Amino acid sequence: MTGAAVPQSGIVAKASPAIGVRQRVAAVLLLALLLTWWLLPFLRVAPNRLLSGQGLAIEGLISGGWWLLLVPLGWLAAVVWMAPNRGQHALTALAAASLLGGVVALAGAAALRQSAALTPLARVSLGGGFWISVLLIWAIGADALQRWQPGRRLSLLLLIGPVLLLAGGELDALSLLKEYANRQDVFLAAGWRHLQLVGLSLLVALVIGCAMGLIASGRSGIARPLFATLNLIQTVPSIALFGLLMGPLAWIGRAWPSSGVQGIGLWPATIALVAYALLPIVHGIVAGFQQIPAAVLEAADAMGMSRQQRFWQVETPLALPLLLSAVRLTTVQLIGLAVVAALIGAGGFGAIVFQGLSSSALDLVLLGVVPVVALALLVDALFAIAVTSLERTR
Repeated sequence: MTGAAVPQSGIVAKASPAIGVRQRVAAVLLLALLLTWWLLPFLRVAPNRLLSGQGLAIEGLISGGWWLLLVPLGWLAAVVWMAPNRGQHALTALAAASLLGGVVALAGAAALRQSAALTPLARVSLGGGFWISVLLIWAIGADALQRWQPGRRLSLLLLIGPVLLLAGGELDALSLLKEYANRQDVFLAAGWRHLQLVGLSLLVALVIGCAMGLIASGRSGIARPLFATLNLIQTVPSIALFGLLMGPLAWIGRAWPSSGVQGIGLWPATIALVAYALLPIVHGIVAGFQQIPAAVLEAADAMGMSRQQRFWQVETPLALPLLLSAVRLTTVQLIGLAVVAALIGAGGFGAIVFQGLSSSALDLVLLGVVPVVALALLVDALFAIAVTSLERTR
């Protein structure tokens, strides 16, 4: 009689659980964070705002109580080897938030120490290591939050620490904040103009896009050429479209001076932004109404609803989540494109960005870029919460 070989000891060996990396995303992000601290300067000290200056590594800035930053960093390192669960994700998000706040606080405190020993014209600016560190820590925390609370966008909670430090004046010694202090009125005016550009363009695009989407919905003969035209507009580079509009609008302004139309400024910028915003809005409306099940529409008709009642009480609520997703994408896109509109005199944060580029002042460039990124993140998170709430109630 033959059979499978049995170990001579008579004891069946049990396979030991494999020991290794359990969370590869966290491992890659953490390794990138450590390499960033090792290879890139955390801060830069320069004799004035135009020179790049000398880089300072993060290990040379950590002393005293700042070694406590190793506590959340140690947890993030330990997480790599842990089996994922909800409690561990919650602690990871807390550790990432603590580390992010600690890194920002370290930058502010180190800048204050460095500034005390420098001339009034000297600047302490944030280095590449700082910006990449913030991005990587944000990614670690956002990933943990998403796994801890699926479907919710709580990433903005990671910014509580940096926002409190900024509001408390702990970062005032940094060159970026000094640029803001010197140009506070210009910054606020640029921010208001940027919001005007985005808000006006979005409002006009919604009115035109909703009309186009409703007309094209269910009518393939209209939808095909309409989408072909809107796709063609998307292929035109933004700066080229701004330039193409300057000539016709300048001619209109000369022909009818009372109209107030000009070849530069708000008019061409708004028209170009509206043109770019139409495709996602129209697509969102058409897709939203097309995804409504036919059985739902038949049930509404069987209940005796009129065409208008069915549209407002059945079709619109079901299509609204996709429309809001399209508006979310459009708004974030407009926030970024409005920066380029400064090249034709439209103003906004782009004016600060291009002024910094022309004068080779990196911190002035960041003064225009950072609020644009922050505004885009805020708008994206708010729309994501609204879309999630609608989908749940639906």
